[in-house]
Amino acid sequence: MTMAEGDLAVAELAFVRHSTIAPRPAPATMTGARGWLRKNLLSSPFNIALTILISLLLAWAIPEIVKFLFIDAVWTGTDRDACLESVQHREIGACWPFVWERLPYFIYGSYPISERWRVDLFFVMLAVGIVWLLWLNAPRRDLGAIYFFLILPVTSFILLTGWSAIGLRPVDTVLWGGVLVTIVVAAVGIVCSLPLGILLALGRRSRMPTVRVLSVIFIEFVRGVPLVTVLFMASVMLPLFIPEQWSPDKLVRALVGIALFASAYMAEVVRAGLQAIPKGQYEGAMAVGLRYWQMMRLVVLPQALKVTIPNIVNTYIGLFKDTTLVFIVGIFDLLRTIEVSRIDPKWATPVTSTTGYAVAAIFYLVFCYGMSRYARATEARLTKGDRR
Repeated sequence: MTMAEGDLAVAELAFVRHSTIAPRPAPATMTGARGWLRKNLLSSPFNIALTILISLLLAWAIPEIVKFLFIDAVWTGTDRDACLESVQHREIGACWPFVWERLPYFIYGSYPISERWRVDLFFVMLAVGIVWLLWLNAPRRDLGAIYFFLILPVTSFILLTGWSAIGLRPVDTVLWGGVLVTIVVAAVGIVCSLPLGILLALGRRSRMPTVRVLSVIFIEFVRGVPLVTVLFMASVMLPLFIPEQWSPDKLVRALVGIALFASAYMAEVVRAGLQAIPKGQYEGAMAVGLRYWQMMRLVVLPQALKVTIPNIVNTYIGLFKDTTLVFIVGIFDLLRTIEVSRIDPKWATPVTSTTGYAVAAIFYLVFCYGMSRYARATEARLTKGDRR
């Protein structure tokens, strides 16, 4: 090394810092509300344009919705005259007296008035089961699972349909309607679709040709037809091939059709999760001596379901909204009760239909948004371990 190079090296060493720099706060444009806006809404010219467009749309729509539902709404009245512009001499919004009068019908349908306490008890029992099962800090969640999947279905069936032996008046499902039918159909479809979908997904990946072929045929056939066709097959065509005394109830046929339809879609969701699991997970489980079902229950399925939580919830939300299709086969769900109520001459006004559909929209929005938020919270909790 020459003397000049040595002097240069000494000069460079003179600029080496021997103590750490105190941490400085992040730039204001990267944190807080400004940082969130910049990252999520203003990160590119396209996002800026999209944000402006959506903001203009919301600025136009939200005031109109608020004006219709609250500001110009009619809150009291006994008949259609309260919601007519010609009588009020002003622009009329939502006709809430129509909703107040028809609300019991929206909830219970034609269920006997003296027996509606049974429906209320069913709603309470269902709410307890859902909270017990989904609340992570709830005591004895193992008992909650037994209650939700075994005790609740049997008790609810006896409670809603009746049993003369214990003094409960039998109530035909023809009289069921409104929110009761919507909740029952959605609950049965949601609870049954996941286990059936898991079995179908495993069957499609099975090495046994018969099981694999039957699973593929069922999945592709059901996914290849609309839900309306499945409901018609279950409600109209099935009784033609079964003796009348063996023919199940119309609501039961619809429940079976919806559960099978949802399970076919759920099977593909689960299969996608199974394919996302690395092969080493299977090999490691087999290396420690786990059998097939032990490997699936303890190693593979927990990871596959974790990966597909968003898709599972999307399927559940779609199923919950698809329950409205049961009115096509003569079952009075919430939307059907609104359809029937809005043509009542007592409440025939230009805003009656819009008010009824607004009630249905609020109902489905609350439940679907609740499922979405819970799924996001669950997904965030499960992915915390991956970030550590």
